Amino acid sequence: MNAIELKKRLQTFALRIIKLTEKLPNNITGRALGNQIIRSGTSPGANYRSACLGKSDKDFLNKLKMVEEELDETIYWLELIVESGLIKENLLKDLMTENQELLKIIVSSIITMKKKMSLKNNNSDEEKSK
Repeated sequence: MNAIELKKRLQTFALRIIKLTEKLPNNITGRALGNQIIRSGTSPGANYRSACLGKSDKDFLNKLKMVEEELDETIYWLELIVESGLIKENLLKDLMTENQELLKIIVSSIITMKKKMSLKNNNSDEEKSK
């Protein structure tokens, strides 16, 4: 999956979170969980776009870590929505699966970037020792 495809997938995910939030009940719990998940569920797309504009590998990696944290937090809010009985699990199963898949993609990208940075550092150290 390339950066353009992932940007689109994260945007589609954000739109699904927005639609979910609109379906939550208008009570204290629904509003509280809605306010949380709307933030955590829509920010990964924006943060990933920002990461793609990163000025360095380190900047890119730090922004990817923000995406990872927000996706993980969104899983938490989805679980609370289900466990509190606000929405049945079978209605959120696809969204929760997509959340997990996006998180795996981001974690894989973080691992790849760390390896790339480590190789650069090792090569740089070797050049210095020559």
